[in-house]
Amino acid sequence: MIATRVSELFGLEYPIFQGGMAWVADAQLAAAVSNAGGLGIISAMSLDADYLRGQIRQCRELTDKKFGVNIMLMSPHAEECSKVVAREKVPVVTTGAGLPGRFIPMWLEAGVQVVPVVPSVAIAKRVVREGACAVIGEGCEAGGHIGELTTITLVPQLVDAVSVPVIAAGGIADGRGVAAALMLGAQGVQCGTRFLAADECSVPDCFKEKILSARDIDTMVTGRRLGHPVRALKNSYMQEFARREADTSISNEELEKFGTGALWRAAKQGDMVTGCIMVGQAASLVRDRLPARDIIVRMFDQAEELLGNPKRWLN
Repeated sequence: MIATRVSELFGLEYPIFQGGMAWVADAQLAAAVSNAGGLGIISAMSLDADYLRGQIRQCRELTDKKFGVNIMLMSPHAEECSKVVAREKVPVVTTGAGLPGRFIPMWLEAGVQVVPVVPSVAIAKRVVREGACAVIGEGCEAGGHIGELTTITLVPQLVDAVSVPVIAAGGIADGRGVAAALMLGAQGVQCGTRFLAADECSVPDCFKEKILSARDIDTMVTGRRLGHPVRALKNSYMQEFARREADTSISNEELEKFGTGALWRAAKQGDMVTGCIMVGQAASLVRDRLPARDIIVRMFDQAEELLGNPKRWLN
């Protein structure tokens, strides 16, 4: 059994978080991951407090284990959703797409463990000073909104820079990724793309099949011009976005409007042509659909086997 500071800090059987994927990470998936021994996470997305409150209460009906909520700080409802997290005393909150400092005192007062997603050492140091009990170092291999550094370069720099546990994210979909993350100094991992193919994940079958058939070169990044790059599978939508992004006659406002609703179309309507299929580069490592419990057990069994025999690398 692999036990780390993350296992101890969050009371987990396995030191793994499920990524807070918008339009995907709902109460059903979060509860399944928590019941399987990891930390399931509900995404607040850009929806309002009533939606989030309902999801939190539904999750509590499905599991008696610890779970979390992800707050996307670019959301117009970030403040009200942050207050819901405190009022509902959600055990853990993760954050992304911004700096959470203004909300951290409220969360800490409510007994919420704060774990921001960080793209750089400077931001990691800042959130730790503000009270974060761990950080998630997410490399640009990840799906959705990304930074510039890769997981293999970001994670060890974070480990050297902060005293709290570092959780590695981006490009991790099997036990080899878990083992590599631990060797880099991480105390746990966060996986998003792998859980898209979980039986308990609510995305349409056509979305899951796109992941299972993905090749190593099948993702691309758009949105750098807008300051918030996004990784997703190549399709007609992403290619058209890239074309418009390169066209200087198209304003940023028009570009933003073109992107509105694209993820929802893919994740909820199953539109694989004009929808944005947000997945990471690890999609090509996902080869089957399994219950969340089987995904986690397989990953950690493989990692334990790799880490348990260090002499295999020595003469």
